[in-house]
Amino acid sequence: MAPTLSCELPVTDIEPDDTVDARGAACPGPLMDLIGKMRSADSGAVIRLLSDAEQSHTDVPEWADEAGNEVLAVEELDDHTAFYVEKA
Repeated sequence: MAPTLSCELPVTDIEPDDTVDARGAACPGPLMDLIGKMRSADSGAVIRLLSDAEQSHTDVPEWADEAGNEVLAVEELDDHTAFYVEKA
């Protein structure tokens, strides 16, 4: 039997420079909040987006790719998802 990870424990050791908590916001709100934070971030900064919107699973990676940023990790937690995005 494969080991399971608790959804309460982070599966990444990435330390974000800032966090955008967009839980409860409807799309495209979480992505817009992330874009706003990324605009003021320095190159190399890691921003963590917390979102419970399903559409974020496609919106965030698509936007990051188009904008030249990198999604470093995605954590599926009990009631939301954490996206770790590094600014180019």
